[in-house]
Amino acid sequence: MSVTAGVVAVQGDVSEHAAAIRAAARAHGQTAEVREIREAGLVPAVDLLLLPGGESTTISRLLHREGIAEEVRAHVDAGKPVLATCAGLIVASRDAGDERVETLGVVDAAVERNAFGRQRDSFQAPLEVAGLAEPFPAVFIRAPAITDVGPGVEILASWEDRPVAIRDGPVVGTAFHPELTEDSRIHDLAFFETLESAP
Repeated sequence: MSVTAGVVAVQGDVSEHAAAIRAAARAHGQTAEVREIREAGLVPAVDLLLLPGGESTTISRLLHREGIAEEVRAHVDAGKPVLATCAGLIVASRDAGDERVETLGVVDAAVERNAFGRQRDSFQAPLEVAGLAEPFPAVFIRAPAITDVGPGVEILASWEDRPVAIRDGPVVGTAFHPELTEDSRIHDLAFFETLESAP
């Protein structure tokens, strides 16, 4: 079986995410074709979608300018899985805590940008994540924290008593960068376990 994955390639670790998606697919006996999303018209053709990190104001501006934002919302409305990481989570949220970020509103959560410090404060932590048997080596770089979630949102992981991974329907959001390790379990959790559990 083969799936088609889209990685929004405005900014962020596109190749690293593509590698993690392919590794997660192999673990399920599948293959994944990964397409880079930079313009409208591509999102409707993908089975799963990734919103990577970068700079949230830049990402949100380009998503709306290029007409990709509405396609992402339609993807979520169709129940197709999304993984939004770091700045991707900020853009996906309902409230970025920054009026410069025009959010997508596909995750019922509010976030605080750079909640764990600036670039020099980056760190890695063993994170207990719901659905994973062993801790995940989470890399935090200028990471946001989730400050508020709606009633339908599941908190998958917390660090220092602040949520850093959540699930809202088909969308999994992480404050950390799962692509910066050789561990593809977050991509597996967000994408392939979701696809396999779909009716």
